[in-house]
Amino acid sequence: MKFAEIAQFFERMEGTTKRLELTEILVELLKNTPTDVISKVVYLIQGKIRPNFEGVELGIAEKLAIKSISKSAGIPIKKIEDAYRLGGDLGITAANVLKEKTQTTFSTESITLERVYDTLFKIANLEGKRSQDMKIRYISSLLNDATTNEAKFILKILLGTLRLGIAENTLIVALAIAFTGEKDNRELIENAYNVSSDLGHVSEVVATQGIDGIKKFEISVFNPVRPMLADRVKSEEEAVKKFQSEFAAEYKLDGERAQIHKKGNEIVIFSRSLERITQYYPDIVEKIPNVLICDDCILEAEVVAMNENTGDFLPFQELMHRRRKYKIEKAVSDYPITVNFFDVLYYDGNKTIELPYLERRRILTKIVKEDRFAKMIPMSMIKNEGGVLEVLENSINSGCEGLMLKMPQSPYKAGMRGSNWLKLKREYQNELGDSLDLIVVGAFFGKGRRTGRYGTLLLSTYDSENDAFPSICKVGTGFTDESLDQLYQILSPTVTIKKIQGLKVIWKQMYGLNQTSLSRSLRQKLL
Repeated sequence: MKFAEIAQFFERMEGTTKRLELTEILVELLKNTPTDVISKVVYLIQGKIRPNFEGVELGIAEKLAIKSISKSAGIPIKKIEDAYRLGGDLGITAANVLKEKTQTTFSTESITLERVYDTLFKIANLEGKRSQDMKIRYISSLLNDATTNEAKFILKILLGTLRLGIAENTLIVALAIAFTGEKDNRELIENAYNVSSDLGHVSEVVATQGIDGIKKFEISVFNPVRPMLADRVKSEEEAVKKFQSEFAAEYKLDGERAQIHKKGNEIVIFSRSLERITQYYPDIVEKIPNVLICDDCILEAEVVAMNENTGDFLPFQELMHRRRKYKIEKAVSDYPITVNFFDVLYYDGNKTIELPYLERRRILTKIVKEDRFAKMIPMSMIKNEGGVLEVLENSINSGCEGLMLKMPQSPYKAGMRGSNWLKLKREYQNELGDSLDLIVVGAFFGKGRRTGRYGTLLLSTYDSENDAFPSICKVGTGFTDESLDQLYQILSPTVTIKKIQGLKVIWKQMYGLNQTSLSRSLRQKLL
């Protein structure tokens, strides 16, 4: 398949924000894609080359991309940097500077999707002293043979700036229509994705085997399951009203959610976003096999940093000291943890996600042999508002964030957010006390329904003593689809690609933050 065809479809997708139109374009693309490369196309649509849990990342910096464009076009780096500074999009910049070159050279045979994908995969796996030079060589080689439109999207994929506005749900609907002819089959395809976390593989199966192949997907060890998520409630009254009968309350810890997979003595750990994080927790790999009474399992836990002397829980940010490439042994020693289990999805050949919560909890207590390192998250059964308040107070006093409230008879709905699980935190109860006037100084692109728009804002306040604007929090909730569209239109023209000399802060709008959850951050700093 020619990459030019893919680039043309990407161009059409970038030209619309209408979901129905995007779905129609996607269906057309999928139907015109050979089945042997369908998974590669689906990965590229998502702006990646492999599923998240494989940890294959391109990680190309702008400077390296600019050097590659310079090498391919024969244009000085400074000229490309100047054009980039004016345009703000390196993909478009590459297309413009390469346009002159293509006008003076003979056309060559079109590059294929397979060549582009395989080259990207090689780039992602390059390591060592000469890896940067090799990356430039690979990228410039692609750009040498690419059309201007192909070059634009190759650069966008490399830099992680491909913004097609395609949410996962839209892609799943398109797969259902393209390969089964029925939109209603989206639920079966979504279920397959929820237990495999690999939409590329799901697309290959539905394209070659149809819906019968999709029905064969099962939960399996070392394939991460998309986590079940909770709705938020603001008060104990709201929680009791939603459940209308006795329910479970677990302490909500301020840690990192971890999905722990065990087969024999082999341990693999995935984060909430399904990234492989095993390397950051060698102590879990070493100790957990000794506290789990099973051969194979998939368990969910909250990993929390702790003060080894007092036993007190430490803030989530302390765990981030472990996110380092080198000297991990020192980080493990300096920031000890406890592993606090709260669910079991699979054990010794038994799929448990369809069992009621209380049954899963009973099984979990038999699997986990508690000690100082591994524990069960405390749980109580509650009938009324007074019970919620009492357990919430105990949770806060224990150094926790609040409560996770769970319907006793609910199964584990992988990849779903709903009212079977509710989260209640102290700050949800309107205890902020006042609104804050804050300045938007940055934004982060969203995922899912927020793909192609800013999903989270970075906010700052004015520090009069130092005449500076330190950032104090991120805000990602409370937005409607309409407000997100408006924010993108207002803020995107103000983006600066590089720090401007002498400029302390760039801002467009000031907003009021009212009664919102704020948590202490040790990381957010500006300038």
